Amino acid sequence: MCTHGGRASLLTSNTKVLVDSMPALVESDVHPVVGCPFTIGTKYSPCLRIEWSAAAVKPQAGGVSILIKTSIGKCINAEGAPQGVATIVNTQLKADVK
Repeated sequence: MCTHGGRASLLTSNTKVLVDSMPALVESDVHPVVGCPFTIGTKYSPCLRIEWSAAAVKPQAGGVSILIKTSIGKCINAEGAPQGVATIVNTQLKADVK
């Protein structure tokens, strides 16, 4: 979720590392956000995407680090400005590498 309650669509290009039979999210993924109500003064400025850093060192998926609970998601608006840190609301505990 974005800082303001918008929901992220969790899509990934990874097909090699699975978590509970689903592809693990990777650091290079950019997740679109919908439903962010954030405004600055009277200007509507919703978070539109989440970009990631601080992924796991191992395992990797195709040479890209997978996201973990301590990864940091930066919430970004249409102008490319950061608007807070994403909240991770659900994680899995075990990764299976194909």
